[in-house]
Amino acid sequence: MDKISVVIPVFNSEAILDKTVDALESFFNGKEFDYEILLINDGSPDNSWGIIERRAASNPKILGVKLLRNYGQHSAVLCGIRESNGDFVVTMDDDLQNPPSEILPLYSKIKEGYDVVFGKFPVKRHGPIRKLGTILINYLNKKIFNKPSDLTLSNFRIFTNDVAERVCSYKTRFPYIPGLVLLAGTSFANTRTEHHAREVGKSNYSFGKILALMSRLLINYSSYPLKFLTKLGFALSALSFGYGLFYLIRALLFGGSVQGWSSLVVIISFLNGYIILFLGLLGEYISRVLLELTISEPFLIKEKTN
Repeated sequence: MDKISVVIPVFNSEAILDKTVDALESFFNGKEFDYEILLINDGSPDNSWGIIERRAASNPKILGVKLLRNYGQHSAVLCGIRESNGDFVVTMDDDLQNPPSEILPLYSKIKEGYDVVFGKFPVKRHGPIRKLGTILINYLNKKIFNKPSDLTLSNFRIFTNDVAERVCSYKTRFPYIPGLVLLAGTSFANTRTEHHAREVGKSNYSFGKILALMSRLLINYSSYPLKFLTKLGFALSALSFGYGLFYLIRALLFGGSVQGWSSLVVIISFLNGYIILFLGLLGEYISRVLLELTISEPFLIKEKTN
């Protein structure tokens, strides 16, 4: 009998969490596979942890983990993956936009022999900011993790225990679960699943969080910013050399003059601005390397249930 581990990061979800757990328990009741539900409280300031404790006390198949503070969705999901022990791991949000009944299509598809299966929604019930973020992140996933063009990523996914173990073997202070899953698997697929509108509250995604996620992808999983600025530096150096050579020849042929102070100030300011930008980016890389070396875990656990 296969065992499915359902990992759910929880943040500000006291209004919907009971309903989410009820739906999961109802779905698994009478199914041909075993299950466990891992609820990871990501520093939620509301009463989400109290609900998790109560539900875990009434069902031994529910494990609650309380993180020390808010570390972000990807760190919380990584925590749940590490705590899981099922044959397959399902990750989903806590807002019921992905009905638990849709786990069955994921499970049926992965039993065909795939490593990872992502839910593909016929209609996404996300807001415009989240949709824009999806487009930008999807582009970076193709460039950085070689995501197949015909593969659609989503937070609603299932993967094998082997993939879960490889994901957990990556040592990083800044985990990005879709990218780690792409690195840890070899065969991927989509299957159609329903996606409903949020019943309670609004998405925690903001434009600032999308930019922070893009920064994580670009700096922690690629050297594209450094390569881009290096190429830009070579181009600017070539232009500056050509500009200087032009005025040198002009001075030799026609004599010097006091004109050109404006262009000189503009050139110096522009090049100094570029140097400062480049040094700032190098500083960001160095600070993240220091974090990787000095902080071994992307999250700290404060408490567990069961």
